[in-house]
Amino acid sequence: MKTVQMTLDENLIASVDRVVKRLGTNRSAFTRQALKAALREVRINELERKHREGYERKPVKKGEFDWETEQVWVESG
Repeated sequence: MKTVQMTLDENLIASVDRVVKRLGTNRSAFTRQALKAALREVRINELERKHREGYERKPVKKGEFDWETEQVWVESG
């Protein structure tokens, strides 16, 4: 691991300190977890944007996803 120095607002530090105490962890572990979650969110947003742009470039054609005729619905009782 590498040590990094960060500048944080005092209110943010106080909030983090309260949470890490409640969770029984420390600032570093909490920050690592938060950064990983933020990176996952950025990646998901990028994938969703690409997905949306793909459908904007090539919209679904009528009947392309009409599976209703292929499905058999069985009611259990």
